[in-house]
Amino acid sequence: MHPDLFSIGPITIHTYGVMVAIGFLLGVALALKQARKEGIPPERISDLSFYLLLAAIIGSRIFYILLNPEPYIKNPVAILKIWEGGLVFYGGLIFAVITGVIYIKRHNLSLWQIADIFAPSIAIGHAIGRLGCFFAGCCHGRPADLPWAVTFTDPHSLAPLGIALHPTQLYEAVGEFINFLILLFLRKRQTFRGEVFWSYVVLYSILRFFVEFFRGDSARGMLTQELSVAQAISVVMFFIAIGFMTFLRRKRL
Repeated sequence: MHPDLFSIGPITIHTYGVMVAIGFLLGVALALKQARKEGIPPERISDLSFYLLLAAIIGSRIFYILLNPEPYIKNPVAILKIWEGGLVFYGGLIFAVITGVIYIKRHNLSLWQIADIFAPSIAIGHAIGRLGCFFAGCCHGRPADLPWAVTFTDPHSLAPLGIALHPTQLYEAVGEFINFLILLFLRKRQTFRGEVFWSYVVLYSILRFFVEFFRGDSARGMLTQELSVAQAISVVMFFIAIGFMTFLRRKRL
């Protein structure tokens, strides 16, 4: 693929960063559009989006470093090089949720209303971000003998070169795009606040659990030979989401 989009002198524009930026801006635009429909001041969504992005980057980086501490102990400066890969989505999601709750409570907004507004944005933003992973070669899959297997050849790629691999980045990107469409459909038919957000958590937990079986990057962290850290978190998040959906539905009734 093409990890580096182009270079201007000593400055290199990385494709991964560009895709993440596109995903973020599209997600914010969609959230702003929905917020206006629901009578929420757009500046609240803009400010919250900035804090969520910052929290997501910090949280996803911290989780990755905790799973792979050795390279960063030897070279602490590498902690800042997020364009080289090394972000864990669940870490970013957890930090973003905590940050969002604090902001929403401080400004007397409706927690579940805001969460529902952002849920489709998270899905589509993540889908585009995974395309960035594909270009960079991070989050790559296991070796595969399949017609759609992908072989990375760019020397700057983070994936093993010259080996046909499962395109797990595309599996997840497609899955998140489908999740995005499901959430838009559900939004028009939701029966209680928080339903869209927690439905997203359920959908993503299932998607991530199964995609992990095809992942080949050992840096993501393994609990056992077959069970990854992300799969364990997926199981926990799935049941938490089901619990919240049951509680919120009964509370409405």
